[in-house]
Amino acid sequence: MYATLALMLVTTLAFSQGIVKGIAWDGDMKEAMVGANAVVKGTTNGVTSNYDGSFQLSVPAGSSTIEISFIGYTTVDKQITVKDGETVDLGRIVLKSDAVGLQEIQLVADVAVARKTPVAVSTVSALQIQENLGSQEFPEVMKTTPGVYSTKKGGGLGDSRINIRGFSQENIAVMINGIPVNDMENGRVYWSNWAGLSDATRSVQIQRGLGASKLAINSVGGTMNILTQPSESKPGGFIEASSTEYGMFRGKVGVSTGLLKSGTAVTAIFGTTQGTGYIEQTWAEAYSYFLTVSQKLGEKHSLLFTLSGAPQRHGTRPYGKYNMFTYKQYENDVDRQYNANWGYLNGEKINESENFYHKPQLGLNWFWDINDDTKLSTVAYASFGSGGGSGTLGKRPSNSNPATGERQGWDDLYATNVASTTGSHGILRNSMNNHQWFGLLSTLTHSFNDNVNLTAGLDGRHYKGEHYREVRDLLGGQYYDDTKSSGNANAKVGDKIAYHYDAYVSYIGAFAQVEYSTDDFSTFATGTVSNTTYNRTDYMNYVLDDAGNIVDRHGNETKERVAADADAVNNLGYTFKIGANYNINENFNVFANTGYYSRAPFIQAVYLNYKNDLNTDMKNETVIGAELGAGYHYEKFAVKAN
Repeated sequence: MYATLALMLVTTLAFSQGIVKGIAWDGDMKEAMVGANAVVKGTTNGVTSNYDGSFQLSVPAGSSTIEISFIGYTTVDKQITVKDGETVDLGRIVLKSDAVGLQEIQLVADVAVARKTPVAVSTVSALQIQENLGSQEFPEVMKTTPGVYSTKKGGGLGDSRINIRGFSQENIAVMINGIPVNDMENGRVYWSNWAGLSDATRSVQIQRGLGASKLAINSVGGTMNILTQPSESKPGGFIEASSTEYGMFRGKVGVSTGLLKSGTAVTAIFGTTQGTGYIEQTWAEAYSYFLTVSQKLGEKHSLLFTLSGAPQRHGTRPYGKYNMFTYKQYENDVDRQYNANWGYLNGEKINESENFYHKPQLGLNWFWDINDDTKLSTVAYASFGSGGGSGTLGKRPSNSNPATGERQGWDDLYATNVASTTGSHGILRNSMNNHQWFGLLSTLTHSFNDNVNLTAGLDGRHYKGEHYREVRDLLGGQYYDDTKSSGNANAKVGDKIAYHYDAYVSYIGAFAQVEYSTDDFSTFATGTVSNTTYNRTDYMNYVLDDAGNIVDRHGNETKERVAADADAVNNLGYTFKIGANYNINENFNVFANTGYYSRAPFIQAVYLNYKNDLNTDMKNETVIGAELGAGYHYEKFAVKAN
């Protein structure tokens, strides 16, 4: 009898339950949240959301609380009452970021919205970055994203490169909180300057193709849109540390005040990477800092100040020498860690190639809610870079030999320089690349009604780059004779040699976008127009002739060099993009976009021969792009094609 009663009780309890379902929705990114947690509060009974944000959870009959949460977002509690066998649909549960100012930053950053913005897009969350980073460089985490190829190149800290749809970084726009960071002279991105970026990143959105940005930027192959951590709304902190088996240590510490009663919130993150690299003599000594201070000023205004930087030094390997054939050859004959760039001098290791740089960047965002329909966002920013890379000049040390294991021999060169009466035959030099960059970006958005929105703004930037070589180490000699280049026959450590010039690039642009959207359909048209002004001052290629005219130094090498300004050049550029997205149903969408891009050339194409020689045949680069795409999401399955 007792057994029968027990069996009846168990059976009754097993069937006294219902089902709760819903969709976890990112209120900031305006898309479904994959991996959000839905748990019966106070229990371990829970599930995670699928690709389409949906979840389904069995719960006991009666009243309970469902807790929906995701790292970096505020938790939502839903009180429910479920009858035996009943299904309760919570619908779309919107989770908001727990960071102060994130929504305003997304406005500036042109974040694409899934199933609305008609571009091919993938988003990498902070959780994915931390789970996959390990000993990898920041760009390498993106290589699982469709259309993205990333490589360590030579293998030194921050020497990674990323390609999107086969386009190199010169044709990829990299944005941090909506601010373009591609070098204004050549369009490249040097990841060693952003060594601590992974510690402070909230999400990365890869937009393939011309992208959703309204700015006139290098988005031919795609746009890498990086959003950093704004100030946290809750107080807290963390300490993390990791190391590799080959001796590279990483550590970071962070602290947040949370949103104080004064309306202030402060978040600070500090990190370091130190030790020996996987590749021979690619040691690293790097630090990083990231600070955000947000301040609410009443109901309509708020400020956000950011400061970031990553001072670093690291040994490198010349990746230009390592194609697939030589890499495989070294792997078979020696080992993949082989580096031909180092040897011994007086019994101590020396790597001829070292990179050292520090590029602090600061920005001040002002957000103004003019009214319910109109908002203005303005950011002023500046960066100051200093540093460069080392190498040899003149006679080189004896070469390494991977077949025998021999390393560079610096002692013979050192002895030659010591004995020389005509100065050092070969030296170590630094190629210095300092810059100052100032910018202002202002964006106005206005909603005419629930369906039509206008975005317009101004984008201004001014850049000065200072480039020269200097003597790093005379390697035993008394001086270095650089008469032919700089006119200095007695160059000492720290003296400028070989070349010295300043490059100036100024940019002013205006942009506008009109967007129409309903629940199932959205379309946009974007246009930009810009003017780029170039100038150059050369300090080593020109001298004064006997009549007092500035002339080329060739044939006049012994004369004193004078500063010579090039003729300023102005160049117009413009873009036009249109696109549309249609949601056929809740699972299936299609989109299309096309655009025309007339890009002003980089400054290397304006002035030729490393002088002030003007390129009279200079023309804009033109790009025409078109794309069709489709997406399908259903619970635990998702596929995209374009």
